Amino acid sequence: MNPIAVPLLALTLGHVFSNAVRTLPAVATDVLTRDLAISAETLAAITSAFPAAFAVAMIPVGVGLDRYGVKPVALTLMAIAVLGSALAAVAPSAATLLLAQIVLGVACSGMMMCPMTYAARGVPQAQFGLWAGLVQGFGNSGMILSASPLAWLVEVSGWRAGFWACGALALIAMLAIALTVRHERPAEASRSSIWQNAREVMQFATSPRLRGLMALAFVSFGAVLGVRGLWGGPWLMDIKGMGRIEAGHLLLFCTFTLVAGPAFAGWLVGRLGHLRLLLLGGHLAAAACVVALVLGGPLGFPAWADGLLLVGFGATISFQILCFALLRSLVRPEEAGRALSAQNIFFFGGAAVLQGLSGAAAALGGVAAALLTFAAALVMGCALFLRWQKA
Repeated sequence: MNPIAVPLLALTLGHVFSNAVRTLPAVATDVLTRDLAISAETLAAITSAFPAAFAVAMIPVGVGLDRYGVKPVALTLMAIAVLGSALAAVAPSAATLLLAQIVLGVACSGMMMCPMTYAARGVPQAQFGLWAGLVQGFGNSGMILSASPLAWLVEVSGWRAGFWACGALALIAMLAIALTVRHERPAEASRSSIWQNAREVMQFATSPRLRGLMALAFVSFGAVLGVRGLWGGPWLMDIKGMGRIEAGHLLLFCTFTLVAGPAFAGWLVGRLGHLRLLLLGGHLAAAACVVALVLGGPLGFPAWADGLLLVGFGATISFQILCFALLRSLVRPEEAGRALSAQNIFFFGGAAVLQGLSGAAAALGGVAAALLTFAAALVMGCALFLRWQKA
């Protein structure tokens, strides 16, 4: 076994936690709103504090990874995650839950960057795509955790038990990191000031050599959240007339491909090469799946066809993991934390923008228009990638 495997698995437990805790409110909306005496719209506003805090914290986390190393940053974030979970579990009011969402957003801002940075510094460039795919795939299993086990726990013991369970997962991850991850402070840590490091994060974000990749990142993660997490359910239930359980089964199959797909994409690029071609082809194929899904509505596609298209979308959009491999090839290992932080700003910032645009499109043209927003964005991102990214 590769010696990096165990510590990388320990670090990726944080990514599992992040995916679980940020999707927990979606399976507990009814009891959360009832117990805290708030509306669904208020809960949506409260949970939006999570990605906002996430984005704000990304720059200091990126600086910390390059300045102090992965292990101390990961342990600090896990401690904050335990605090945020406990705060949410005991929240007596909407204001306390809002504070908990902010704390959890800060904690989760580096949950994927920590294992990615550790891999970027510990494995050869030729193997990075595979390891990055394993990190993303294992981390995405948190969405399965929140879809079934946590939903059952909320049903049986209430939403507070769900947050306590997430806190227990954070504690387990914290212990695993403490026991398995070696602390290696980067050599450049003392050569520049913290403020200079922070400016360098923004320099990566605006770098001409990275702007094509950043354009693709801007639309990539937003498509996943929009199709799988926001509009997929309304499409299947409201437009195709499926029941909640039937629609849930199809979305679960899509989620399974989001778990397995990144590892396959990393393996494939390791065998075939052609990193940019696979990255571009995956995003264009994902856009085609969304367009076919929408066209299948008026054409009367059967449920199994919608399921296949959602699985196809999950499998092809999973090639977004190659954004990390391409970024790794364009920066030095000691710059990985800041560069990954810059890319994550585009991943999550783009998701916020596209979700807003899809809502406006839905108001004008319904769920189909919302879904087509993401297909159009993927095509536009690919066009900018072709124009700006050097071969």
